[in-house]
Amino acid sequence: METFTYKITDPVGIHARPAGQLVKMVKGLSSKVTIAKDDRSAVATKLIAVMGLGVQSGDTITVTVEGENEKVDAARLRSFLEERL
Repeated sequence: METFTYKITDPVGIHARPAGQLVKMVKGLSSKVTIAKDDRSAVATKLIAVMGLGVQSGDTITVTVEGENEKVDAARLRSFLEERL
């Protein structure tokens, strides 16, 4: 299991468009990805669940990646977040 935190820098947080892009990206990975904010978490392949976390600009999320390729998938996911959120 790979876990990392990331602080959201996008001025509007994880809203519809980037959430959709995130879900699409995660669906292309072989690992299971979970995103957590405070005491709530969501499977990252579920758009409504990800948006339901209510992640705003400045919030810190915890990302957990589990699977055979978790190191590679975690690195790809971190790069995605840095580029888009």
